[in-house]
Amino acid sequence: MDKLTFHYPPELFNLLVDTIPLLNRSKNDVLLFFKGAGVKNSLLLDIENTILTNRASINKYDMVRTILARLNESGENTLRERREVVKRVVEFESYESCWDTDRLKAKGLVYEVRQLINVKDSFTRMKNAKEEAELEIRKEYLKKAAEAQKLAQAKELFKNEISTLFVMKDPHKRGKLFEDVLNRLFSSFGILIKEAFTLTGDSNEGIIEQIDGVIELDGDYYLVEMKWWNQAVGPDEVAKHLVRVFTRGQARGIFFSVSGFTEGALTMCKQSLDKVVIVLGDLYEFITMLDNDGDLKRFLKDKIQAAIIDRNPYYKREY
Repeated sequence: MDKLTFHYPPELFNLLVDTIPLLNRSKNDVLLFFKGAGVKNSLLLDIENTILTNRASINKYDMVRTILARLNESGENTLRERREVVKRVVEFESYESCWDTDRLKAKGLVYEVRQLINVKDSFTRMKNAKEEAELEIRKEYLKKAAEAQKLAQAKELFKNEISTLFVMKDPHKRGKLFEDVLNRLFSSFGILIKEAFTLTGDSNEGIIEQIDGVIELDGDYYLVEMKWWNQAVGPDEVAKHLVRVFTRGQARGIFFSVSGFTEGALTMCKQSLDKVVIVLGDLYEFITMLDNDGDLKRFLKDKIQAAIIDRNPYYKREY
């Protein structure tokens, strides 16, 4: 009942005009029906006076049609009354109050009203469900658009910050800032991350190990090493990172070098794939991926797949 349209639609209006007179024996009963539904006297007074002064000039059908039309024309002000009228018809059970000749027809018309209301309610529910689904789609679209804008800003920030590192003269400071910039990029793509940290010995040995970062992809953890050197990274530095990975059971490794890797480092990583997953990447790949509106997660997963399946730790995608 709460799903009725703002006004009586024509098919319901006409059904009510046919039905209500049959449910009420007399013209006074028709007035009582509408008064019981909460219809204000101001909408009934002239009809009531007509019944008193010139009863034969109006019939029950004319009365019902006029009153329903007035309820429709009153809009929101009579919404409650319109609903109550329909409710009283749909819930009508006292057919013994009808004229004997009208009972069967009245039952049939009440049934039609019930069916029509059910259909209207079903269409309204479907319409509401459709609108709700469209609203959710719009919300999701706006959410994705906001995320895409935020990601685009993060990509531009990364490239701008990398540009400033190229002119930095302090190699140690540049290396630390490179770690920060790259870690923020991981975070922007929603990749779980633990930033650079150090481990100290149990017997006052000081710092015994430094990890540039840790990321998680599909339930696997990757120790990340990042180097900003002027020359390609060789086997000695790669070996140190492999040891960190080997000593952590199920961990995997990622090594990013601004200047790439020597042949010796590549050979060592290929051989190590028998025991552990290790992935290599360079700054040029990152910039190319971002310039082509790439996704960092997909970028890393492609490299991991190539390392595992093709035994190629330094896979480079063609754009």
